Amino acid sequence: MIESKSFLTLLVLITILALATAIIYFKYPTKELKDRVNSWWYILGFFSIGIMLNITIAMFFFAFLSFLALKEYFTLIPSRRTDRRVMFYAYISIPIQYYFAAISWYGMFIIWIPVYLFLLLPFRQVLIGETKGFLENTARVQWGLMVFVFGLSHLAYMLTLEPTDGVGGKELVLYLVLLTAFNDVLQYVWGKSFGKHKIIPKVSPNKTVEGFIGAFFSISILAVLFSFLTPFNWYEAVGAGMLISAFGFVGDVVISMIKRDIGVKDSGNLIPGHGGVLDRVDSLVYTAPLFFHYVYYLYY
Repeated sequence: MIESKSFLTLLVLITILALATAIIYFKYPTKELKDRVNSWWYILGFFSIGIMLNITIAMFFFAFLSFLALKEYFTLIPSRRTDRRVMFYAYISIPIQYYFAAISWYGMFIIWIPVYLFLLLPFRQVLIGETKGFLENTARVQWGLMVFVFGLSHLAYMLTLEPTDGVGGKELVLYLVLLTAFNDVLQYVWGKSFGKHKIIPKVSPNKTVEGFIGAFFSISILAVLFSFLTPFNWYEAVGAGMLISAFGFVGDVVISMIKRDIGVKDSGNLIPGHGGVLDRVDSLVYTAPLFFHYVYYLYY
């Protein structure tokens, strides 16, 4: 029953993406749109394989996603040769964090990075002995760990949650990723169709008040429509939709702020039409931990 819900939802997504592909190729055949829709096929395929086969593969999938995001982030930020030693320990923390998620050790999962790594990484930099730039580099590395490893790892831990009310972790992850992705698309669609008032022009000039509000209400409705993937009643689903929409927007503009500070438009070119890994996980790094704890508070 649980598996059938996931496969049915994925089938619906494939149908929607197939229609979007046909419309773009026959009515709006620009290179940018073709690249975007082609990349969405790859994203959907890798994501489906990553979460649908088994927990072990899913852990490796999300750990690799964290690795790619953290690597891309470290590539963008200013760093020195001596800083790489601290970054090495940040990379080493990834399999440990995902191991705690895989064995459902909630106590260590929730404190490994915010407590242990927070206290130990600065000491590793002290041992290097480079005093200049100590505070800046420590803050940059720890911030990257919190967002791209700790934040995203909540997707992995969510997969291990015991089924409740006929719904398991796969369905919850699918629900979260689905609404987060739709939120990005709907902000763009509402903004392009009705957007007149810039919401944060200095950070993201294409974001509009109308786009944010339109997506906020649309996602709240979709959250109820797709609530069969969750144990939520209708008002819990509305709450989840509002949380995902609002903080998906926050994650998007925070990562945009980083790119503007560094002076780049996209974080990379790994995903044609979308940019880099950070450009695709920017909303998830905020929605994943917040949605996880929303579910955990209500049902675990």
